[in-house]
Amino acid sequence: MNFNYELTAVEYIFMGAFLVLYILYIGRTFLVARALGATARAVVIKFFLRTTYFALLIVALLGPFFGEPERDIIAEGKDVMVVVDVSKSMDATDIQPSRLEKVKFELQRLISSLGENRFGLIVFSATPFLQVPLTFDLNAFELFAQSLSTSQVSSTGTDICGSLDLCIQKLLQNPAANTSKIILLMTDGEDFGNCERKTLASIRQFGLNLFIVGIGTNAGGHIRQRGDWIKDEDGQVVTTKLNSTYLRELAMATNGKYFEINNRTNSIPDVVNAINSVESRLIDSRKVAVVSNKYRYFLLAALVLIALDVLVTVTTFQV
Repeated sequence: MNFNYELTAVEYIFMGAFLVLYILYIGRTFLVARALGATARAVVIKFFLRTTYFALLIVALLGPFFGEPERDIIAEGKDVMVVVDVSKSMDATDIQPSRLEKVKFELQRLISSLGENRFGLIVFSATPFLQVPLTFDLNAFELFAQSLSTSQVSSTGTDICGSLDLCIQKLLQNPAANTSKIILLMTDGEDFGNCERKTLASIRQFGLNLFIVGIGTNAGGHIRQRGDWIKDEDGQVVTTKLNSTYLRELAMATNGKYFEINNRTNSIPDVVNAINSVESRLIDSRKVAVVSNKYRYFLLAALVLIALDVLVTVTTFQV
């Protein structure tokens, strides 16, 4: 027999107090019986009865169980690495309240629909940064996703392909893991980096699923900073536009899929369907001990003895 809990100082104190007080009680009873010239053997019966149900209560408190059966726990799903553009152009207001705020809202919806999968988060501007490693802790993922800001990456410019390189590296860190791997890229497509052929080839070679979500409009929007619109060197208000052509070409080159979010179109339900259409594979497998707490049997036996103690009386002194 094994126990879920161990004896602590509290249990030892109660056990010691019980024994000391009951021994004092028995000693006093025998002294009184001797003074009266009587016998007090019956009190010993009560002592053993009460000691037995007291011990049963202690055992029940410790949570007894028998054996240690093991069970295989298998988790199936996909590894989804979300790659979010946090360059300054994501503050554009052609999507209300801004492109990045829309991304954060849609990520919340996405997670609630795909909770059985493992998610990670990479943010990028001119350089990429792993914000959240792949995890089942979706509360932590949401917390970091909702704190996204264009100010968290200080460098200017956008390098989409650099972020894809980091994403591929993180997804393939464990080459033995035969999980379904998905890259979800969310950006407005303004790219100032160069995609090397090996990046696109790696996505195809390792069977990575690239889903690209274009954020913005073809008409474009302005970026507000410190209460005023950002202007170029000529004093003209800067307009940033969704580069859907580039993003479609990138999706085509990697056998991926392209989706779009703006004020008229929201393809998040299509993204959810696309991710669900990818075959779920083994993510994690482990053996866990499955134990059944048997305290009820000991508690029931103790209650029966307590009832017997209350209902059955014995003569303390026999003259």
